[in-house]
Amino acid sequence: MSTTDLPFRATTAEACAWLAQETGAPWTLARMLENALIPVVWLDYDAAYPELFGDANGGYAAPVYFEDDVARLAAGSADVLITMTKDAYKLPVRLPPPGFTRPLDQLRFQKRDLERLVARLKQEAQVSKEEKQKLATTETQAGIGKAEVLQAFGALVKLNLEQALDEAIGIFGDDGARVKASAKKSKRNAVWNPVTLALGLHDVYRAPIGPLKRAFKSHDFLHAWLGNWEESLRLLGK
Repeated sequence: MSTTDLPFRATTAEACAWLAQETGAPWTLARMLENALIPVVWLDYDAAYPELFGDANGGYAAPVYFEDDVARLAAGSADVLITMTKDAYKLPVRLPPPGFTRPLDQLRFQKRDLERLVARLKQEAQVSKEEKQKLATTETQAGIGKAEVLQAFGALVKLNLEQALDEAIGIFGDDGARVKASAKKSKRNAVWNPVTLALGLHDVYRAPIGPLKRAFKSHDFLHAWLGNWEESLRLLGK
């Protein structure tokens, strides 16, 4: 199946077959979700939920991106349960309990998302071992800022992460994940090592490993740290 043959919205089977062809490795729904691909489900217009559809009176493709909904799919559920999605205007919305249930075969994957994933995987495969080692050395001297920390990890822990970063106590300070002395002149200069921080959030605040893995693959500013993150997980047996 060539790129031109790949549908605009591919079924799970079509997406897995195309990814296998492009990467030379087998793919499953769980692996696609682990690589931060966001499936969609077409919702036909329902007059009972006018605020969800807005002007999309024919329906729209609703993303399945909420952590619990994705984890349920990755675990091998027999259907799709959507408890939170985005409305037709791409604004986050929580659906009335217990959410919308759809058959598993209604899942679709966007062509552009599949192409981006393959492009990223091929780019990563071209990075030599020496370049990775050089990158690892460079990374130890740098980190990510507060805005990036909150974007990547803010929804994964049940605490005020912004306040914790400002207070810089425990894993958030220089003896933890914060790059030593990066806030010497101003809090605005503070940066954190995302690998150390993610491991700390898991160990101390019970942030689940699955969403942490997805964070490193779905945020561009964490891609450079992915090798260190995966090596740390391997050493820890996680």
